[in-house]
Amino acid sequence: MMDIRKSQDRGHSNHGWLDTYFTFSFADYYDPKHVQFRTLRVLNDDRVAPGEGFPTHPHRDMEIVTYVLEGALEHRDSMGTGSVIRPGDVQYMSAGSGVTHSEFNASQTEPVHLLQIWMFPEAKGLKPVYGQKNFSEEEKRGKLRLVASPDGRDGSVKIRQDNELYATRLGKGEAVKHELKPERHAYIQVARGSVELNGTKLEAGDGAAISKEKAVELTGVDNAEVLLFDLA
Repeated sequence: MMDIRKSQDRGHSNHGWLDTYFTFSFADYYDPKHVQFRTLRVLNDDRVAPGEGFPTHPHRDMEIVTYVLEGALEHRDSMGTGSVIRPGDVQYMSAGSGVTHSEFNASQTEPVHLLQIWMFPEAKGLKPVYGQKNFSEEEKRGKLRLVASPDGRDGSVKIRQDNELYATRLGKGEAVKHELKPERHAYIQVARGSVELNGTKLEAGDGAAISKEKAVELTGVDNAEVLLFDLA
């Protein structure tokens, strides 16, 4: 079973400094049919204007992953962490018992394009944790690269939830396949380009919630970058 979420059907808000699309209900956007999928709670497609960003604000009890597609995002938090996140980087912040942070476009001239991902944690009140790793395009070209997992295997970022996140870059005709274990689910998000998902064409911004399928097959149509979530 596959539930396609077309890009234009997502929630949308343009604040001038922030142009954002919501796969799931977020802030003032509420869709009772799209509140979350399994433990995947937020999947926002954000474009932040040069020099702008999210001022310091709190989070708690949420696993937050940031995936930058273009530009550079500057991060600061109450754990004392400071970093700049660029394409290829996967940033992880487990808000746990509570953390404050800010995220700003590190450039005064170029916009930044990112995917903001939130997942519910395995337990509440955990100690806040930060992590960041880089995964080259070569690692993702024509293959599914594990970038986040509950056990941190294969050099992935270790998260505190029974979910796995894979990233891939697919040129025309390049294909990857991911087997789903019984009782597991998948969510696909096309970050750029276009692909065929189990024979159905998806464009940039499109997503798909997948249940009761044995495998997910992705074939590149036009220079695609895709995220695949394997969810409990």
